[in-house]
Amino acid sequence: MNRAFFLNQRQGLGLTAAMLVSAVAAIPAAAGTDTEDLDECLKQVHKIKNTSAFVKLEYLSVSHDGDPSFEIEVRDDKGLEWEFMCEAGDGDIYEVEQEVTSASDPKFKSQAKVSEQQAIKTVTNLYPGEVQEVEYEIESNGEPTYEIDVVDDHDTEWKVEVDAASGDIIEVQVEKWEIGEEADESAGGGQ
Repeated sequence: MNRAFFLNQRQGLGLTAAMLVSAVAAIPAAAGTDTEDLDECLKQVHKIKNTSAFVKLEYLSVSHDGDPSFEIEVRDDKGLEWEFMCEAGDGDIYEVEQEVTSASDPKFKSQAKVSEQQAIKTVTNLYPGEVQEVEYEIESNGEPTYEIDVVDDHDTEWKVEVDAASGDIIEVQVEKWEIGEEADESAGGGQ
């Protein structure tokens, strides 16, 4: 994974839509990224959540339709973090998830039947490497998922989403680049 540009949220840098579009245009890893589609994605996210508190932006190689996607994370006025998946080719939002801080969050725990360690084992059996991060997400239908980021021996970062109720892998993407960082991001996630 090519982390060519990195802003640290812990240092108090808020990311604005203009900063994100400018940063994408400036970094070599983002060469070929259509900033007009990114701008459209950011506008849609702002309309849905009415926030300009962008936390992180990732460019992923595969979406549900096989096209590149932007993963845009924002923080709302209540301090909750939300993740939006947006098609890089047309600017359409196709998935919205709420992030929670841990697997013990009541929204997550009430439906989870698969432990974090079981989910990590499932992922690393298929995508061997070092676990970089584990996120806990609530899908728009209320179902909990683990998003597990694994970096393999070729420095490819795999983002693998695991259904916390069934243990099934429901989404696999490759992260090409990232701008920003969540305040609580840490290597190895909640391990």
